[in-house]
Amino acid sequence: MDRLRCVLLVLCVQLSWTQIHTLDPATLRFVVLGDWGGLGDHFYFNGVKSVDDPRFKYTYEGVFSQASLLDIPWYLTAGNHDHRGNISAQIAYSKKSKRWNFPGLYYELQFAVPHTNVSVGVLMIDTVVLCGNTYDQAQPSGPEYPSAAEQQWGWISDKLASSKSDYVVVAGHYPVWSVGHHGPTSCLVKRLRPLLKKFNVTVYLSGHDHNIQFIREDDGSSYAVSGSGTVSDTATTHKGSFPPSWQLYSSPVNHTVGGLAYFQVNEHHMTLSFMQTDGKCVYQAELQKRTP
Repeated sequence: MDRLRCVLLVLCVQLSWTQIHTLDPATLRFVVLGDWGGLGDHFYFNGVKSVDDPRFKYTYEGVFSQASLLDIPWYLTAGNHDHRGNISAQIAYSKKSKRWNFPGLYYELQFAVPHTNVSVGVLMIDTVVLCGNTYDQAQPSGPEYPSAAEQQWGWISDKLASSKSDYVVVAGHYPVWSVGHHGPTSCLVKRLRPLLKKFNVTVYLSGHDHNIQFIREDDGSSYAVSGSGTVSDTATTHKGSFPPSWQLYSSPVNHTVGGLAYFQVNEHHMTLSFMQTDGKCVYQAELQKRTP
């Protein structure tokens, strides 16, 4: 399968479905799968110890071993549990695996929709560096290294300000909004949300809460949670934390099971489809090109 037409964004990201092989070739496709690593993040509970840690084999290579997945590139961003271990080892594993792409804690990706002039820019950010780790708390209490956080905030702002892409996706582990167990991340509501609005970001992708959700504010700002890579959590603890009119879909509220977010981008629009593990599409949303 053409690597430009089908990629895996891993928020702490997997793919299959036979229909993909018969779809329009003038389409960029990617799947977002968060919290897949044996209950959460990439490697639950405490990340990995080294680049030779057996968890790479048993939790990743040995699990995602289907032929349809072997040539699909994975692009990763770390979660809170990954940061409890040796996060540098996860980055270094990029040199040992042809499909594991984790060049740094935060980085930029650029894709072209085949046979069109449409472009998709992706910022993979590290929300643990930005906001701090949670450890045994529901919410991060602040960055452990404020200077590193400020450096990344500056990078995000600069990249968004200079982007000319038709669609811009920002992906990080913690959600901005969520109805689930962890709920909205106050640090991101305060600092990331204004940037997403200012620079007309198409959608913010996250995991952390172990469910799937689509949230759209009144001004069109869109947020997708895809964190049920292993567990489908039914908690709706924070359902009242933001307006119900924004809560267009969530697996715990709509009484569906978890799955993943499947994106298709063509010349005219971007489509998000939430797919259950049985292949059933339970929700679909359309996202428009950015306006100048």
